[in-house]
Amino acid sequence: MDGQPPVVVQPPATDGGRLVTIHGERMGVAYSLFDVLDLLHREGLPTTDTAVDDTELIEWQGGGPYDWNNGASDEA
Repeated sequence: MDGQPPVVVQPPATDGGRLVTIHGERMGVAYSLFDVLDLLHREGLPTTDTAVDDTELIEWQGGGPYDWNNGASDEA
């Protein structure tokens, strides 16, 4: 391992989605913590409830695992 976590979750966009890369490859946009766990599962990475706090596994940019809407309103 080169010291950088294999998973990077970028800051929330205006729609609340966060781009997720795994080993430098774009895997998709997550709109919730469950979406991140799903992407980890698809790649065979740990998906335990403690995985989201593992700094050797995931780098959370622009907020942690519970920051999703970047201040955007959920109201229509």
